[in-house]
Amino acid sequence: MADISLTSSKMLLMSGTANQPLAQEIADRLEQPLCQVTIRRFADGEIFVKIDENVRGQDVFIVQPTCPPAENILELLLLIDAATRASAARVTAVVPYYGYGRQDRKDQPRVAISAKLLANVIATAGTDRLLTMDFHQHQLQGFFDIPVDHLYAAPILVQHYRQKKLHDPVVVAPDVGAAKMARGFARRLDASLAIIDKRRPSANIAEVVNVVGEVEGRDCLVADDLIDTAGTMAEAAHALHHLGARTVYCCATHALLSGPAVDRLSSAPIDEVAVTNTRWIPDECRFDRLKILSIAQLLAQAIRFTHSDQSVSSLFN
Repeated sequence: MADISLTSSKMLLMSGTANQPLAQEIADRLEQPLCQVTIRRFADGEIFVKIDENVRGQDVFIVQPTCPPAENILELLLLIDAATRASAARVTAVVPYYGYGRQDRKDQPRVAISAKLLANVIATAGTDRLLTMDFHQHQLQGFFDIPVDHLYAAPILVQHYRQKKLHDPVVVAPDVGAAKMARGFARRLDASLAIIDKRRPSANIAEVVNVVGEVEGRDCLVADDLIDTAGTMAEAAHALHHLGARTVYCCATHALLSGPAVDRLSSAPIDEVAVTNTRWIPDECRFDRLKILSIAQLLAQAIRFTHSDQSVSSLFN
């Protein structure tokens, strides 16, 4: 493989079924069609994958987030295996949302470190490179023994809020773990920083204990990497509203919107919830105050730079 010139090989973009609208948008930005792929189920539910075009000696990019159901992971692995066995010059897994990323350590007895297991499986399937966005923890990059290009949605979200011209803005970290991300938002928006002291009595349940920082009469932006059941965001919005915040905006890269998330966000004192399309958001999870921003241009640029062996670090700004 080392003697194959990837810059002279053809770029081939294909997609699983997890987020085909995003893959199509990326293809449109790259001005090339998606590779024809057959993905279907046998009667017993087994997945059948076939690449319907020649991939020999080509630079293959497979777009597929690994969000539930688990079949999305299996589709990605089968597409990688099919491309590798068809003699692709290089296979890059484009995983906008890396599912199972929250299970990144053994914090209880007898639990799986699922993030590491998934990293091993993706590499073993034949992936040469991973392109992803906003890991739940940055150290997940060290779980991979292949090159990882880790992109950030912050430039897209920051541009969105710059256009709103927020009044005396303050960026609020929903917990201590999100403080670094919130500090980055605050620096780019010329805003101050506040941190919420949050406790979790159990999984997916959050309680706001205290807010460290001045929020009264100011536009507040609660920034996190993902919204799952929205307990954290809803509780934060109620706490900020109670403390006299002028407006409350919420943003996150990944919109999981599980269980009661939509009801919680709809009933909370939130002016807008901005997320990206790293995973497909079904109609039943959409509501009036939800704003979906596209990452297609960012991923298309990263794919183009990767294919031409250019640095992608400029996309971090």
